[in-house]
Amino acid sequence: MSTGHPTDHKTGPGLGPHLPLRVSRRNFLKAQGKAALLLAVGGHGLLRTRPLAAAQSADEAPDLTVARGEPGPATRAAVEALGGMVAFVSPGQRVVIKPNMSFAQPPERATNTHPDVVRELAVMCREAGAARVRVLDHPLQNAEMCLVQSGIQEACAALPDVSVHTLSAARFFRSVPIPLGEQLRETQVMEDVLGADVLIAAPVAKSHSATGVSLAMKGMLGLILDRGVLHRRFDLHTAIVDLTTLLMPDLTVVDATRVLSTNGPFGPGKVLQEDTVIASRDVVAADAMAVSLFEWYGRRFEPRQVRHILLAHERGLGSMDLSGLRIDEITA
Repeated sequence: MSTGHPTDHKTGPGLGPHLPLRVSRRNFLKAQGKAALLLAVGGHGLLRTRPLAAAQSADEAPDLTVARGEPGPATRAAVEALGGMVAFVSPGQRVVIKPNMSFAQPPERATNTHPDVVRELAVMCREAGAARVRVLDHPLQNAEMCLVQSGIQEACAALPDVSVHTLSAARFFRSVPIPLGEQLRETQVMEDVLGADVLIAAPVAKSHSATGVSLAMKGMLGLILDRGVLHRRFDLHTAIVDLTTLLMPDLTVVDATRVLSTNGPFGPGKVLQEDTVIASRDVVAADAMAVSLFEWYGRRFEPRQVRHILLAHERGLGSMDLSGLRIDEITA
């Protein structure tokens, strides 16, 4: 279905001067019983332990990387600077990549993640030994047209054990509680996500008529069955953060090779050619960097002016304080 053309608010909805998982997926239900303990010790999400080597490389790596260049090479450079995909994916693991591919539009419209970004991530996952990689989104328009027009299906077609799916039927989703949710306490999540070992957020950087920007945290709505209820029944920014406590990406890669700086999420709007890819283990930091680096609605904003970024920071899901992070800038 089409969402139509959202109104372009010049100052940016969800933006304003007054501050407007890691999911243990295969052991998901077992981990839910530990939510109270996580709260007691100040933890967040349903966390999975990583191999020692990955933890060590994480300690030595920067918190966030900004790579500039063509989509594929910049994606690889950004992830390699974090320790490479082997820091996130172990041999035999099942990986879900969540790009934007909800609209039946070509890459130059900047409403979907660039196909070369998605392909490079999938290739790196397979190089790291992933047994299976699934690229998933819940489309807002005709599913087959989204696969074709986005270019993502074609980009990944020749990759072994990599599949691309747009899922919208209820049979592909399962209802799960959100133990750390403040308002959103339950939702229906794609079964493939609950069965995955690794979740990679790969959003395109774009403006949004309801939340100011649509980046990695907002993009997680594409993994649930009924995103509309978040708009209708809850404070949307709080619900986004609630969902992030459940679907915390292991790796966030923001495609800012093109930035839809106005009239998102559908467009058409002003597209900035930024040739940039941002990567981090910290989804809040990645979103914050994307807000800071680019112009939105014809002006500059600070991360705290996007309310769900501020809330996620305050709830300890990550850091929007870029000055306190180790950041590597790379030319691919």
